[in-house]
Formats: sequence, C-alpha cells, structure tokens
Amino acid sequence: MTFNPDADISSHRARKSGRGAKVAGGTVGVGGIIALILAIMTGGDFSQLAPMIGGGGDTQEQAQSGETGLEKCQTGDDANTDDDCRLAGATLVLDSFWEDNVSGYSEPGMVVVEGSTSTPCGTASNAAGPFYCPSNQTVYIDPTFWQLMREQFGASAGDLAQVYVLAHEWGHHVQYITGIMQKYPNNGSGPDSNGVRTELQADCYAGAFVAHLPEQKDASGTPYMKAPTEAEIVDALNAASAVGDDNIQKQSGGFVNPESWTHGSSEQRQRWFATGYQYGVNACNTFDVSGSEL
Repeated sequence: MTFNPDADISSHRARKSGRGAKVAGGTVGVGGIIALILAIMTGGDFSQLAPMIGGGGDTQEQAQSGETGLEKCQTGDDANTDDDCRLAGATLVLDSFWEDNVSGYSEPGMVVVEGSTSTPCGTASNAAGPFYCPSNQTVYIDPTFWQLMREQFGASAGDLAQVYVLAHEWGHHVQYITGIMQKYPNNGSGPDSNGVRTELQADCYAGAFVAHLPEQKDASGTPYMKAPTEAEIVDALNAASAVGDDNIQKQSGGFVNPESWTHGSSEQRQRWFATGYQYGVNACNTFDVSGSEL
C-alpha cells in the first residue's frame, strides 16, 4: 500500500488515450517482448518488430468532451487499488519533488495508454513500452507493461516498481528541460556512450525521488505516499535489474555484447538507483565519471 489512502490526488493532469488492446491469453511472443524491452524507457518505437496486439487509435471522444478518462482517480486509496490511478497519483508526487530540485521546473504531460495511441515519437503501446517523448514533453505508459514484466521476466512489478518506471521517465523530462539531452546527444551504443550515461542518470534521479516520497504532500498537508519498505525497495531494484542490457541480451537468447548497450547493465542500473536513493540528485552526474566508474 504505497499511497496514503486519504491523500488527495484529484488534481492530477494525467489523461487516458487509445483503446481496445488487451494481451491475448496474458502473454506475447518472444518478438513482442524483445520489442517491448528494447524500447522500455527510451523514445524509440520498436513495435515494428512485433505485431500490434489488438486494436488501436486515438480516442477523440474524450478530447472533445474535455474528459481525461481518469476522473475515477481521486484519492490515495484509488492509487493503491488501480494501476491507472497509481500512475496518475504519482505524477503529482513527482512534480512536487522536482519543483523543489529544479529552478523553473515545468510539468510534463502524462498519458496512460490503453491499446495504442499516436505520438510525435511514434506509436505508444504495450509493444513499444514506456517512453518519454521530447517533442511534446510527454510521458506515455501502457499499464499492461507490468503484466508482461511479471510473466516474461519474473519481475514482481509491484507498486513501487511501477512508480520507479514512471520516475525514470520523469527523469528524462528533467534532462530535457535542463539541457542535459542537448549537451550530451546520442553518440551511438556502447558501455561508455551518452545513451548509457543518460539512462543511468535517469535511474539515479528515480532513486533520489523514491528516497523523498513521504516529504511530498497534498494541499491539506497529507503526505501523498508512505516511506518505502525494504521489500518495496527490493522490488524497485528488481525492476531495474530486469531491464539491464546484459539481462535483456541473455533473455533474448544472445550473448552479452557491451558494445551494443544503450541502457547499462543490471548491476549498473541497480547501483545508480541506489546512489540516488542514498545521496540525492547532486550525486547523479553520470557524465562526469569515467567509463570504469559507471
């Protein structure tokens, strides 16, 4: 139970888009999982590697009526019992944290995807995985991603692990608005690449955020979330490990090739999350350390 049940999350800005797609039989094939994991936590769209699951398309009725599709998400109790509301509520906590840590902070958009929806960065879906799109400064997540993580990689993908994934994407937004993405553009793959450093920094930012969860409060002064338990931290670290480049390569049946890495190893992702958790945002400059220190 990560959220305080009485916390007010009704002011969230998250909206829902897309419709219809469900995971047939609760699983997808190997191609779908590879597409999913290749795209997790990036702006890339790898859905062409696997058939789209179910239908898709934008839901125009919601935009025309002014509804977000997430009006049900009012309290912390809703966030504790519903994946959509957990994501919606966590956006408020993230905004509160980053307003205290970034001068002139601006809030990103947040779209909870159902099935698929079009974005300036490609199709958002459960095949593409969670990503941040710099073009419109918006995070996209399909909650069926948690189910795939559990079934295909044995990750528990519990409440805090879900918040970690969202916090990682928020970290990319922070990198964008503070100029980090522009200063360190994509320079290819490899263990010392800007891509790996960018992803590990986002993991570190997520760790720093998780460490300060109970400090973020709603308008009445009620903390949005409780301090994480040891088991929840282990769960978040498990999620970080599951999306390490070396683990992905092993799971896809290949050999570990660091020269093709874009996100960092399981050990690195866990360690940088822990660094942020223990030492805070200022310890997250992955661009100022040597490759051997990553």
